Amino acid sequence: MTAKRILIIDDHPLFREGLKTIIRRNPGFELAGEAGTAQEGLRQAQRLHPELSVVDISLPDKSGIQLVRELAAVLPEMRIIMVSMHTKVEYIVEAFQAGATGYVTKDSASENLMTGLMAVAKGEFYLDPSISREVAKRLLEFPGGRDQGTIAGGGSAAYDSLTPREREIMRLVCEGMYTKEIADMLSISIKTVEHHRASVLKKIGLQNTVELVRYAVKIGLID
Repeated sequence: MTAKRILIIDDHPLFREGLKTIIRRNPGFELAGEAGTAQEGLRQAQRLHPELSVVDISLPDKSGIQLVRELAAVLPEMRIIMVSMHTKVEYIVEAFQAGATGYVTKDSASENLMTGLMAVAKGEFYLDPSISREVAKRLLEFPGGRDQGTIAGGGSAAYDSLTPREREIMRLVCEGMYTKEIADMLSISIKTVEHHRASVLKKIGLQNTVELVRYAVKIGLID
C-alpha cells in the first residue's frame, strides 16, 4: 500500500520536529514537506499535492483557519487535521466549517495525532478525545456551525448573525491584537478590519472593544 504523504504547516520548528518523528515511526505515512507560514504552506500544498496536511491554528502571517479555507478550495481531496492549544468550541466549529476533517490539541498530539491521521485518511472525521464531552456535545449542536441561539455556554443569537470573517476578526480583537496586526495577518486593509469591527459591534449591540471582550468571555470565545 502506498504511504500517505503529509504536509506539516506550523511555525514552531521544535513542534514540527516532534510531528516528523511521530510520522516517521509509522510506515503507512511519509513526510511530503513542511512550512512555517501560511503563505509557504499554501505554496507547498499546491506544488506537492499531499494526501494529508497538519495545520497549526495560529500562524504568523495568517489565521490557520483561513489557510484551511484556502487549502480546501484549491485541494478539495486533501484531508486536513488542525492542531491547536485551543479547546474552545468556537475554534473547533470554525475549523470544521473551514474544511478541516480533524482537530487535535497540541498537548495530546504525541498520543493522538496518528490516530487522527489514520481516521481522516479513511474518510472519517476526528475529534481529539482530550476535548471535553461538553465541548463535543456543543459541537454536535451546531449544524453548519450554528444553533438556535446559544453558543459555548450562554451566548446570544446575535453572534450567529456574524459572518465567518466577522467572527475571525472579533476573536483576534478580543485576543488583544491591534488593527494593523489583524490587517497584516489576514492580508486585508486596515479600513476593512475597522469596517468588520464596527459591523460586529452593531450586530451584537455593543458600544466598544471593552464590552466586546466581556461578551466574548461570557460566550466562551476567550478565557
